Amino acid sequence: MTGRLVAVNLGTVTEAEWAGDASGRSGIDKRPAEGRVPVTAAGLAGDFIGEPAHHGGPDQAVYAYAEEDAAWWAAELGRQPRPGVFGENLSTWAVDVTGAVVGECWAVGSALLQVTKPRTPCRTFAGFWGVPDLIKRFTLRGAPGAYLRVLREGEIGAGDPVEVVDRPAHGVTVGEVFRATTLEPELLPRLLDAPELPGPLREKVRRRLAG
Repeated sequence: MTGRLVAVNLGTVTEAEWAGDASGRSGIDKRPAEGRVPVTAAGLAGDFIGEPAHHGGPDQAVYAYAEEDAAWWAAELGRQPRPGVFGENLSTWAVDVTGAVVGECWAVGSALLQVTKPRTPCRTFAGFWGVPDLIKRFTLRGAPGAYLRVLREGEIGAGDPVEVVDRPAHGVTVGEVFRATTLEPELLPRLLDAPELPGPLREKVRRRLAG
Protein backbone atom coordinates (compact mmCIF):
# COMPACT_ATOMS: atom_id res chain seq x y z
CA MET A 1 0.00 0.00 0.00
CA THR A 2 1.24 3.46 -0.83
CA GLY A 3 0.27 6.85 0.58
CA ARG A 4 2.22 10.07 0.65
CA LEU A 5 3.72 12.73 2.87
CA VAL A 6 1.73 15.93 2.96
CA ALA A 7 4.39 17.68 5.05
CA VAL A 8 7.58 17.06 7.02
CA ASN A 9 7.46 19.10 10.23
CA LEU A 10 10.21 20.27 12.57
CA GLY A 11 9.76 21.40 16.17
CA THR A 12 10.33 24.99 17.18
CA VAL A 13 11.16 26.12 20.72
CA THR A 14 8.00 27.10 22.58
CA GLU A 15 8.19 28.53 26.09
CA ALA A 16 4.97 28.32 28.09
CA GLU A 17 3.69 27.46 31.55
CA TRP A 18 2.04 24.32 30.15
CA ALA A 19 5.29 23.06 28.63
CA GLY A 20 6.16 19.75 30.21
CA ASP A 21 9.85 19.90 31.02
CA ALA A 22 11.52 21.66 33.94
CA SER A 23 12.74 24.50 31.74
CA GLY A 24 9.25 25.29 30.51
CA ARG A 25 10.19 24.59 26.89
CA SER A 26 8.44 22.31 24.42
CA GLY A 27 8.96 21.19 20.85
CA ILE A 28 5.29 20.35 20.22
CA ASP A 29 4.85 23.30 17.85
CA LYS A 30 6.17 21.76 14.64
CA ARG A 31 6.21 23.64 11.33
CA PRO A 32 6.46 22.34 7.75
CA ALA A 33 10.02 22.27 6.41
CA GLU A 34 11.05 23.13 2.88
CA GLY A 35 13.07 20.77 0.73
CA ARG A 36 14.65 17.51 1.83
CA VAL A 37 15.14 16.74 5.53
CA PRO A 38 17.82 14.31 6.77
CA VAL A 39 16.55 11.44 8.91
CA THR A 40 18.90 9.80 11.41
CA ALA A 41 18.41 7.20 14.14
CA ALA A 42 17.89 10.12 16.54
CA GLY A 43 15.12 11.67 14.41
CA LEU A 44 14.82 14.52 11.93
CA ALA A 45 17.67 17.00 11.60
CA GLY A 46 16.62 20.34 13.09
CA ASP A 47 13.72 18.96 15.14
CA PHE A 48 13.65 20.44 18.65
CA ILE A 49 12.66 18.00 21.41
CA GLY A 50 11.83 19.70 24.69
CA GLU A 51 11.35 16.62 26.88
CA PRO A 52 13.95 14.01 25.92
CA ALA A 53 12.95 11.87 28.91
CA HIS A 54 9.52 11.33 27.36
CA HIS A 55 9.95 12.14 23.67
CA GLY A 56 12.54 11.19 21.11
CA GLY A 57 15.01 8.35 21.39
CA PRO A 58 15.41 5.40 19.01
CA ASP A 59 11.88 4.03 19.52
CA GLN A 60 10.26 7.47 19.17
CA ALA A 61 12.55 9.03 16.59
CA VAL A 62 9.72 10.12 14.27
CA TYR A 63 6.02 10.72 14.90
CA ALA A 64 3.38 10.37 12.16
CA TYR A 65 -0.21 11.59 12.17
CA ALA A 66 -2.81 11.14 9.43
CA GLU A 67 -4.38 14.10 7.69
CA GLU A 68 -7.64 12.14 7.64
CA ASP A 69 -7.63 12.16 11.46
CA ALA A 70 -6.71 15.84 11.47
CA ALA A 71 -9.80 16.48 9.32
CA TRP A 72 -11.97 14.76 11.94
CA TRP A 73 -10.60 17.11 14.61
CA ALA A 74 -11.20 20.08 12.34
CA ALA A 75 -14.90 19.23 12.30
CA GLU A 76 -14.96 18.33 16.00
CA LEU A 77 -13.31 21.54 17.23
CA GLY A 78 -14.35 23.94 14.51
CA ARG A 79 -10.81 24.91 13.58
CA GLN A 80 -8.55 24.03 10.69
CA PRO A 81 -5.37 22.39 11.98
CA ARG A 82 -2.26 22.96 9.90
CA PRO A 83 0.36 20.23 9.38
CA GLY A 84 2.47 19.78 12.50
CA VAL A 85 -0.09 21.05 15.00
CA PHE A 86 -0.49 17.57 16.49
CA GLY A 87 3.23 17.59 17.21
CA GLU A 88 3.80 15.24 14.29
CA ASN A 89 6.92 15.10 12.17
CA LEU A 90 5.13 13.39 9.30
CA SER A 91 1.70 14.50 8.12
CA THR A 92 0.46 11.61 5.98
CA TRP A 93 -2.30 11.01 3.47
CA ALA A 94 -3.80 7.61 2.51
CA VAL A 95 -1.72 5.85 5.17
CA ASP A 96 -3.66 3.81 7.75
CA VAL A 97 -1.69 5.05 10.73
CA THR A 98 -4.08 3.74 13.42
CA GLY A 99 -4.29 0.40 11.63
CA ALA A 100 -0.53 0.16 11.13
CA VAL A 101 0.91 -3.06 12.54
CA VAL A 102 3.61 -2.74 15.16
CA GLY A 103 6.85 -3.57 13.37
CA GLU A 104 5.64 -2.78 9.85
CA CYS A 105 8.14 -0.91 7.71
CA TRP A 106 7.58 2.22 5.63
CA ALA A 107 9.83 3.22 2.76
CA VAL A 108 9.80 7.02 2.68
CA GLY A 109 12.22 8.90 0.43
CA SER A 110 15.56 7.17 0.89
CA ALA A 111 14.78 6.24 4.53
CA LEU A 112 13.25 3.09 6.00
CA LEU A 113 11.07 3.57 9.07
CA GLN A 114 9.48 1.01 11.41
CA VAL A 115 6.26 1.49 13.38
CA THR A 116 6.84 1.03 17.13
CA LYS A 117 3.89 2.27 19.23
CA PRO A 118 1.16 4.91 19.58
CA ARG A 119 1.59 8.38 21.00
CA THR A 120 0.13 8.96 24.48
CA PRO A 121 -1.41 12.44 24.90
CA CYS A 122 -0.10 14.65 27.71
CA ARG A 123 -0.91 17.96 29.36
CA THR A 124 1.54 19.74 27.03
CA PHE A 125 -0.64 18.69 24.10
CA ALA A 126 -3.79 20.00 25.82
CA GLY A 127 -2.05 23.24 26.79
CA PHE A 128 -0.76 23.86 23.29
CA TRP A 129 -4.24 23.43 21.85
CA GLY A 130 -5.93 25.37 24.63
CA VAL A 131 -8.50 22.60 25.09
CA PRO A 132 -8.55 21.51 28.77
CA ASP A 133 -10.29 18.17 28.16
CA LEU A 134 -8.32 17.29 25.05
CA ILE A 135 -6.52 14.32 26.65
CA LYS A 136 -9.85 12.65 27.44
CA ARG A 137 -11.28 13.42 24.00
CA PHE A 138 -8.10 12.32 22.21
CA THR A 139 -8.14 9.04 24.14
CA LEU A 140 -11.79 8.35 23.37
CA ARG A 141 -11.20 9.08 19.69
CA GLY A 142 -8.55 6.34 19.61
CA ALA A 143 -6.53 7.69 16.66
CA PRO A 144 -3.23 8.50 18.40
CA GLY A 145 -0.74 8.56 15.55
CA ALA A 146 2.33 6.34 15.44
CA TYR A 147 5.93 6.59 16.56
CA LEU A 148 8.60 5.12 14.29
CA ARG A 149 12.20 4.05 14.62
CA VAL A 150 14.71 4.60 11.81
CA LEU A 151 16.05 1.39 10.27
CA ARG A 152 17.81 3.13 7.39
CA GLU A 153 18.87 6.75 7.49
CA GLY A 154 18.14 8.94 4.50
CA GLU A 155 16.29 12.06 3.38
CA ILE A 156 12.56 12.74 3.11
CA GLY A 157 10.38 15.57 1.88
CA ALA A 158 6.78 16.62 1.28
CA GLY A 159 5.24 14.71 -1.60
CA ASP A 160 7.29 11.55 -1.05
CA PRO A 161 5.40 8.26 -1.34
CA VAL A 162 4.93 6.29 1.87
CA GLU A 163 5.08 2.61 0.93
CA VAL A 164 4.38 -0.21 3.38
CA VAL A 165 7.08 -2.70 2.39
CA ASP A 166 6.76 -5.23 5.23
CA ARG A 167 4.00 -6.10 7.68
CA PRO A 168 4.40 -8.64 10.53
CA ALA A 169 1.92 -11.51 10.63
CA HIS A 170 0.98 -10.99 14.31
CA GLY A 171 -1.34 -8.15 13.30
CA VAL A 172 -1.12 -6.11 16.52
CA THR A 173 -1.97 -2.57 15.48
CA VAL A 174 -1.16 0.87 16.81
CA GLY A 175 -4.85 1.31 17.62
CA GLU A 176 -4.94 -1.93 19.62
CA VAL A 177 -1.88 -0.93 21.64
CA PHE A 178 -3.43 2.45 22.41
CA ARG A 179 -6.78 0.99 23.48
CA ALA A 180 -5.10 -1.73 25.56
CA THR A 181 -2.99 0.77 27.50
CA THR A 182 -5.81 3.27 28.03
CA LEU A 183 -9.42 2.09 28.03
CA GLU A 184 -9.43 -1.63 27.24
CA PRO A 185 -6.95 -3.47 29.50
CA GLU A 186 -8.47 -6.79 28.49
CA LEU A 187 -6.45 -6.39 25.28
CA LEU A 188 -3.10 -6.27 27.11
CA PRO A 189 -2.18 -9.97 26.65
CA ARG A 190 -2.49 -9.51 22.90
CA LEU A 191 0.32 -6.94 22.88
CA LEU A 192 2.90 -9.54 23.88
CA ASP A 193 2.40 -11.15 20.47
CA ALA A 194 4.32 -8.24 18.92
CA PRO A 195 8.08 -8.76 19.43
CA GLU A 196 8.78 -5.35 17.85
CA LEU A 197 7.01 -3.55 20.69
CA PRO A 198 9.61 -1.36 22.49
CA GLY A 199 11.15 -3.03 25.56
CA PRO A 200 9.98 -0.49 28.17
CA LEU A 201 6.38 -0.74 26.97
CA ARG A 202 6.56 -4.54 26.87
CA GLU A 203 7.78 -4.58 30.49
CA LYS A 204 5.00 -2.20 31.50
CA VAL A 205 2.45 -4.54 29.96
CA ARG A 206 3.96 -7.53 31.78
CA ARG A 207 3.84 -5.67 35.12
CA ARG A 208 0.21 -4.76 34.63
CA LEU A 209 -0.68 -8.33 33.75
CA ALA A 210 1.23 -9.64 36.76
CA GLY A 211 -0.46 -7.19 39.11
